Amino acid sequence: MNVVIIGASGYSGAELASLVANHPHLKLAGCYVSEGSLDKNKLLSDLYPEHLGLLDTPLLPLSASAFDDINNSADYVCLCTDHKVSVDLAPQFLAMGKKVFDLSGGYRLASNDDYVTYYGFEHQHPELLNEAAYGLAEWNSDAIANAQLVAVAGCYPTAALNALKPLKQADLLSDENIIINAVSGVTGAGRKASVGTHFCEVSLAPYGLFNHRHGPEIEQHLGHKVLFTPHLGNFPRGILETIYVQLKPGVTKENVLDAYKVLADEPLIRLLENKIPSIKGVAKQPYVDIGWQQQGTQLIVMSAIDNLLKGAAGQALQCINLSMNLKHTSGLKGAF
Repeated sequence: MNVVIIGASGYSGAELASLVANHPHLKLAGCYVSEGSLDKNKLLSDLYPEHLGLLDTPLLPLSASAFDDINNSADYVCLCTDHKVSVDLAPQFLAMGKKVFDLSGGYRLASNDDYVTYYGFEHQHPELLNEAAYGLAEWNSDAIANAQLVAVAGCYPTAALNALKPLKQADLLSDENIIINAVSGVTGAGRKASVGTHFCEVSLAPYGLFNHRHGPEIEQHLGHKVLFTPHLGNFPRGILETIYVQLKPGVTKENVLDAYKVLADEPLIRLLENKIPSIKGVAKQPYVDIGWQQQGTQLIVMSAIDNLLKGAAGQALQCINLSMNLKHTSGLKGAF
């Protein structure tokens, strides 16, 4: 299948380009940036010299003629663009008959009201919100395989939902809010220059208190209230979440272990019973690492992912694999 990436100059876009270029059943058919981008016509390997020889691919401007080229050459289009840009672009590629994988938040939430509240804009294509399959690969594989539009799950929600959905499915959660403390590396803020993400200025600090857009995304796809607080960490990549759960009375350690067995055969999830996940354990790896410890009805769950892989490009490729009826791990496991 021929894959085109829009927004290929960003961290997630470049990561996805390298995965596609190395994939045994995919061809990287084009990398595009906006017409106003300072990166247009540069080689992707000029921006990311670690990919010299693999991604000596020009970053083409997304002009009117580029749309014609994509229409003629692409099977799949991956959007690594700003949320509003994805909202505008996805319908155009869907009208061409392309399958679209959107790595932004443009199609993850349920209603226009959610976008006004959490993203700050009116959604111009609310009719597509119900058509988009939520790209949480381990939990929504059939819908992902059959949908024309896949809204790849957010990075923080990927870590949280894989850690919590087994407990919810087993009906072990009390009615109390779940508290999620999460920290992400600086690449999670994107490649665009900003004083707030300048490495010399970064210090571990919370942001988006009570109103971060990933809070409602987690609640929507978990079916449970959460209090989500993200933090920016002074390291390049990776996410670690520490999640505080109040269980129902009488829930035993064996009940919790049995609940997590639903993920035991998932090849990109590693259950670390009696171990503590770490950023180091998942950096540049396609896995979710989940660990937990219980004391009475109090449960602390820890979940770690690489924000650019399982939190973005790796999960997008996993969704592409599902669309092609390939193994989840194709082009991912053992690729790093």
